[in-house]
Amino acid sequence: MRSELGVSLAYGLMRSLGQSIVTGEFDRTGFPTEAALCQRFGASRTVMREAVKMLSAKGLVTSRQRQGTRVEPVENWNLLDPDVLRWLMERPFSNKIFLEFTQMRLAIEPTAAALAAEVQDKLAIAAIREGLEAMVAHAGDQEAALQADIDFHVAILKASGNPFFWRLKPLITNALRLSITLTNQIAGHTASIAAHEAILVAIEKGDAAGAERASESILRESLNLIEAAEAAVEARKAQNA
Repeated sequence: MRSELGVSLAYGLMRSLGQSIVTGEFDRTGFPTEAALCQRFGASRTVMREAVKMLSAKGLVTSRQRQGTRVEPVENWNLLDPDVLRWLMERPFSNKIFLEFTQMRLAIEPTAAALAAEVQDKLAIAAIREGLEAMVAHAGDQEAALQADIDFHVAILKASGNPFFWRLKPLITNALRLSITLTNQIAGHTASIAAHEAILVAIEKGDAAGAERASESILRESLNLIEAAEAAVEARKAQNA
């Protein structure tokens, strides 16, 4: 049985190496040998192999006997893995991944809101209201307000009654923390309480079309903010070229 310490060390190495892969550290040099990595991190071969196995499960690397370990192309990465998505979003100039993630949310969340209005799971809807009330109560606390915003959106997935949407909770929770922070920074203010309340009211009334429109409206605004930020970055690049 593996020790908790060994698992903890392996996870720490996996996280460090995963961030290095995603930021392109090994693009020119290739992935280091096991011996080089053990020397660099002062880790045993057993722990290092466990870390590489974790990276392989995320689609970041492949290991073959007598061929070593190599970094996989981006299209093979598991982009729905919460760690991989977080590393991507933490990269400098990562507006593109935020844009793509918001596009994915736009394809899912309005439908989830409409389903929530149709299903009318009272306990699940109560959780959405709790999220909204927490957003109001913690308006002056940026971190607490952000968590409440996340809880609001995740509760809608639950209220949809669709188990596939609910399975997205780890992904959505992780990515929302980063994407909402970004859009709040771009907008210069925290999320609109009124816009979120419009979703909840429509869900409570059983107005599926209204809930869908209200959810889409929030996401379209986020999409426009990110697109504008990306255009500004590209313009600055062109000026400096």
